[in-house]
Amino acid sequence: MRFNAKDLALLARRPSGCFDKEGRLKICRVVGDEKLIEPRERWCRLKGNLLFLMKNKSFEASEVVILERCWVVEFRSKTDVSIVLKFQSGEPDLYLEAASKPDCESWAVALGEANSEGLQNKIQQLRRLIMEIKEERSSDEARQFLPSSQVDSLGELQFTSIQRIANEPKLEFSLACKDLVAATRDRKLNTFIQVSVVHPAEHILTRYSSTEIVEGTRDPLFLTGVTFPPEYPIYEETKIKLTVYDVKDKSQDTVRTSVLPDHKEARADVGRSFLGCTTFRVGDLVKSKEQQLTLTLKTSDGGKTVGTIEVSLVKMGELEDGETEHITTDAQDQKFLCFLPLKSCSRGFLCATCAHNTENLERMADRQAKEECALVRECTVTEGISGKDNLPSLNAVLKNPICKLYRFPTSDNKWMRIREQMAETTLSFHVPKELINLHIKEDMRRNQELKDLGELAPHWDNMRRSVIAHCDQMLSMYQDTLAELGKHTGSSFKSSCSKGEKTLEFIPINLHLQRMHVHSPRLKDALYDVITVGAPAAHFQGFKNGGLRKLLSKFEAERRNTGYQCIYYSPENTAKAKEVLSNINNLQPLISSHADLLLNSASQHSPDSLKNSLKMLSEKTELFVHAFKDQLVRSALLALYTARPGCVLKKPAVPRNTAEEGDDLQHQDHPSQIKRQDSIPHHSEYDEEEWDRVWANVGKSLNCVIAMVDRLLEKDNISNIKEGENDPSAADCKVLHTGDWYEQLYPLVITLKDCMGEVVTRAKQSMAFVLLQELACGLPQCLMLTLRRDIVFSQALAGLVCGFIIKLHTGLHDQGFLQQLHTVGLLVQYEGLLSTYSEEAGMLEDMAVGISDLQKVMFKVIEAKSEDFLPIITGRREHYIIEVQLPAKMFELLPQEIKEGKLLRMYPVLFNVGINEQQTLAERFGDTTLQENINQENLELLKEYYKLFTEKMPPDCLPHFQEQNDLKGLLENLHQNIQAKKRKNVEIMWLAATICRKLNGVRFTCCKSAKDRTSMSVTLEQCSILRDEHQLHKDFFIRALDCMRREGCRIENVLKNVKCRKYAFNMIQLMAFPKYYRPPEGTYGKADT
Repeated sequence: MRFNAKDLALLARRPSGCFDKEGRLKICRVVGDEKLIEPRERWCRLKGNLLFLMKNKSFEASEVVILERCWVVEFRSKTDVSIVLKFQSGEPDLYLEAASKPDCESWAVALGEANSEGLQNKIQQLRRLIMEIKEERSSDEARQFLPSSQVDSLGELQFTSIQRIANEPKLEFSLACKDLVAATRDRKLNTFIQVSVVHPAEHILTRYSSTEIVEGTRDPLFLTGVTFPPEYPIYEETKIKLTVYDVKDKSQDTVRTSVLPDHKEARADVGRSFLGCTTFRVGDLVKSKEQQLTLTLKTSDGGKTVGTIEVSLVKMGELEDGETEHITTDAQDQKFLCFLPLKSCSRGFLCATCAHNTENLERMADRQAKEECALVRECTVTEGISGKDNLPSLNAVLKNPICKLYRFPTSDNKWMRIREQMAETTLSFHVPKELINLHIKEDMRRNQELKDLGELAPHWDNMRRSVIAHCDQMLSMYQDTLAELGKHTGSSFKSSCSKGEKTLEFIPINLHLQRMHVHSPRLKDALYDVITVGAPAAHFQGFKNGGLRKLLSKFEAERRNTGYQCIYYSPENTAKAKEVLSNINNLQPLISSHADLLLNSASQHSPDSLKNSLKMLSEKTELFVHAFKDQLVRSALLALYTARPGCVLKKPAVPRNTAEEGDDLQHQDHPSQIKRQDSIPHHSEYDEEEWDRVWANVGKSLNCVIAMVDRLLEKDNISNIKEGENDPSAADCKVLHTGDWYEQLYPLVITLKDCMGEVVTRAKQSMAFVLLQELACGLPQCLMLTLRRDIVFSQALAGLVCGFIIKLHTGLHDQGFLQQLHTVGLLVQYEGLLSTYSEEAGMLEDMAVGISDLQKVMFKVIEAKSEDFLPIITGRREHYIIEVQLPAKMFELLPQEIKEGKLLRMYPVLFNVGINEQQTLAERFGDTTLQENINQENLELLKEYYKLFTEKMPPDCLPHFQEQNDLKGLLENLHQNIQAKKRKNVEIMWLAATICRKLNGVRFTCCKSAKDRTSMSVTLEQCSILRDEHQLHKDFFIRALDCMRREGCRIENVLKNVKCRKYAFNMIQLMAFPKYYRPPEGTYGKADT
């Protein structure tokens, strides 16, 4: 960094009152637990984030410590008076020792708050305090205008709730204005409506939402409605204020939604002017006969009428039967339109003045009920979407929903209603915490297995000590991360501003469900879901050396050439070793328990129970024996033998060219050798047949148990036959054999357990030795790569679990989808918008590996036994099982195969197309090979899934679309577009998304933070679906797109992340964007991301 030495020296010599804290401390540098020198006394002065160290109070500063990217470690013992400053850059720690415990604690607090992060926390705290004071003051001012009797009873007021369907919004209404009066006669109005809520108890005016801006008309009909979610505290007594503004310059105005008290009028300098306002009670709207209110707009002084507002109650599922006649647009600039005045029919629907009579409406409803046009995730059964049985499990996953309401005209001049919803998920933190907990348990087992290897030769023993020390350090880091996540409270999502925080690096960025619920004429209701999440990547680790894809390839190449210090095992063999260890840990206790059940059945002389126990014991033992039927175990046992102390090699090592362990076992006559790391040693005195004997003894012991059980059951049958023939010797024979079943089986079962224990001991040690080689060949890079991969996988898995649960809930009544789920598996398609330039190339490499790793995840659906519906995660790094819990009534809807616990496979695919200005640089001056390779590889995976689907599933199980395109043709088109290598070919993403929906897949959209580019893509996809599947009027495509981007859920997502309602784009960046990925004017600008 740049600094001025003279200014720093001048600052250090300022009077004592100018510093935040100063005093004497003993200071030295520390590396690990060792002090480089003895602590020396220094006079310390703290100013902001600068710590000056001086030999004496009157001397000049000898050192300046910048307190950024560091943290304070305070020792909690009563006697310790020292603290340590640790730096993320890796420089030596700073040890500080105070004179007393109180002095030590005050220094710890001062240093902890000195950096910019501490300053930001102070600012946030002060802002919250200011808001609380303002709210209290507003509440006090409101009370001054109430009668004293009403003030006393405010806390006891009871308000009338609004009746609603479970999990549906409490209140939704649409808005339109008529006969607005402009300030000047010739001015064309560009208007929007600000909606504010007056809560009946507090009497505080709170901004709630806004409509879009409608240009060039005095009779605007707004496409954006107003919706209040289920948990919003709105009652019949609640008042709603509607304020109409005229926007003079859209580029200077971004309509804000805030919890601060509303202003009477907007300031003129923000590009808009006040026209008029009006207020109504919610109860008046709900109870009105026509479910519509016509309100007069007046100026702020109440003296002049400037027009009227029509407020119409909206209920999703009910059609607006009125036709939108005389729709006109300006072909040049897609500006506004002119509608006929709308009135309300007796059934509460919006309709034109020339609307049909009641008989025609009834005939239309009957005709629509008979028409069938199935759409993706059609809402044919109400309970499937919003039934009470669905609520507990979904509410356990989704939190803080945001709803937006729109009405758009169709090509045949009808109305369709769209409800856009966005919700964060508790899985953002639940899944990573469960995963880290599994990592800790797995690593603790591995460390113990390394310690249980027994005595090793000095070379190998030193290697083991080094590996265990590094593993313990990494284990401690996982435990600290889990502890920090356990302290987290508040929001259940990680904002884009926090993507570089170390304590949150396992948490997915900005994970949300984006849902569009469409209700259109003559078509069944349809749901379209997209999971939006920041690209899974290790942001805190950085991308200086690339991402996982490059780092893993480079590491594997280097590990093959590490020298003679360790034995090289391929990634496939190390994965096999972990699988064997996992099978041992799972099967051994199961076999022991089944063996005990067998003895228990024998003691009770129960033939049926004995048969069942023997069957279970045989099945598990056969799996156990099969787990070790691998040449890797043999070769690893030989390698471990040569690593024992006292092993003497009588013949010199002769290197061979083979690198595979299978080849080693085909040359058992070769002399003993310790070779290079690309092969396994053989020893001439080692008896390789000994392992075969030990391993075979388990099978022989099981055969003895089976033979004995057969003999006992046969004798029991003979006794029963003789007893039936009244043979007097039968009773004596039965008594004789009843007592000795247990005695005859007990020694055989003990032998089986002993043989199994010997196999387990040897196999565990050999496989632990393989893992020792893997770790030793790549310390510390191996552990750092494992950490990075765990971080990326954790983020990817949280999104996948969320997507699977949502898909399962929406598809519970679709038997074709459920059959596909357990027969073929679930397609999971990721749309990436990252560039292949600079850091984003590293993010894309991380993302590609993280999504590919999801192939090792299997899902299992179980019936919930409690009110806790959060998923349960089991397994290890190479294989995870996610148990999704459903309430009993929902569980009964599943096919028998799924109810019996069949594991459900996932097929993740990733298609990426960079669209920003950095991708322009990559295409012209850089390299796009990474993107091309990823798209080509995943196209092959998609084709494999399609082939599997066509082989196992009937064609009629697929969802039917209005736009019927052949899947085979779409795949061929996608193949051609990938091969074309066209710049910013966004058609690749459109085709991949269409194929995914047609194959009942789960859709994901990702960019760096899932905030700006993701918002452009998601809104474009939603409007494209409305155009292609629901006949959105072609002249309204751009306006619908701008409407969703300006006032929809995605701008709320921006607000949640950066506290500003502006997409983080500038004009120069947008020039490089494809046309349909550019936000409307006034919605973008400078914003922290």
